[in-house]
Amino acid sequence: MKKYIPSWHDDEVAALSELAAGFFQREVMAHNEKWDAQHHIDRDVWLEAGKLGLLCCSIPEEYGGGGGTFAHDLAVFCAQGYAGDLSFGISVHSGIVAHYILAYGTEEQKTTWLPGMASGEVLGAIGMTEPGAGSDLKAIKTSAIRDGDEYIVNGSKTFITNGSSADVIVLAVKTDPKAGAKGVSLLIVDLRECVGFEVGRVLDKVGQTGADTSELSFTDVRVPVSNLLGAEGRGFAQMMTQLGQERLIIGAQASGAMNRAVHDTVEYTKSRQAFGHSLFDFQNTAFELAECQTIARTCEVFLDSCIQSHLAGQLDPAEAAMVKYWLTDQQCTVIDRCVQLHGGYGYMREYLIARMYQDARVQRIYAGANEVMKAMIAKAL
Repeated sequence: MKKYIPSWHDDEVAALSELAAGFFQREVMAHNEKWDAQHHIDRDVWLEAGKLGLLCCSIPEEYGGGGGTFAHDLAVFCAQGYAGDLSFGISVHSGIVAHYILAYGTEEQKTTWLPGMASGEVLGAIGMTEPGAGSDLKAIKTSAIRDGDEYIVNGSKTFITNGSSADVIVLAVKTDPKAGAKGVSLLIVDLRECVGFEVGRVLDKVGQTGADTSELSFTDVRVPVSNLLGAEGRGFAQMMTQLGQERLIIGAQASGAMNRAVHDTVEYTKSRQAFGHSLFDFQNTAFELAECQTIARTCEVFLDSCIQSHLAGQLDPAEAAMVKYWLTDQQCTVIDRCVQLHGGYGYMREYLIARMYQDARVQRIYAGANEVMKAMIAKAL
């Protein structure tokens, strides 16, 4: 079948996509057993990604980045999804944390953090979710009370991608605990030699077992007021603005994963024999894959439209919610159907489809549960 070429793919973006595909296969997927066992990916992999120009692709060159558009980052994230990997926390590092600092940081904050993030020498995380606050970010309780030229931070975070490995975190805090959403601010916290900061459990998940997903705690951590990201009390609005881009990233990974699932299942069913024929020769198998391919293609076209809107600065929150909700729902559906066509082998983790089945499920939960996405879409009607 003719390969779909996204409208946002020029020659440079296409070449970057190919480079990223080789990187994920060679540096990440080839060592899955090691990453699964240790629940994190080695720093050497981050440094290699930096050398290849796969980190912070859309950060300006003056801050060490690739100087491209967000299309360049999305090409990397799509390639990651197609590789079958959701353990390497590159999307959080490059697509989210770096862009918070770029969008809201002072010149000093940008020059301090972005070059190291682009090279892979500094690993970034974002701290939103808490044990009692997930999609409802107004409900966070981590506090940052001002004391002279410092904030004193107390609280805990959970489900933090890159949590135990990060050198820096963009931390959502309450600078005014009584002000609701208007009391939320963002702080850049240097986690290296940070007194009062502790990593709790590196969490044992159903999928994405190679990912560093951790619990973090902050006890009387002193953070300079100069580390405030943007204005005090603007954190909630900043997160709502940036979450649209995060949801687009998840859609890109979902699209890549669907295409890989269908490709591998077509290959498997054409090579697997049953009752004297290949599995693909049976009409049910062929029709199932025809439907899965159609779902994957229509999702790809919708993603393409949303990316074009985003690159033009016109992607609204409801559209971002649609692409996140719809593509992750379809990702889980398509991969589940592909597992079925693999039979018993689809349940074996030595087959990529089984890993993809496990990894996909959380896509419908993080960055705002899909039920919250539907509520956002309904509100815009």
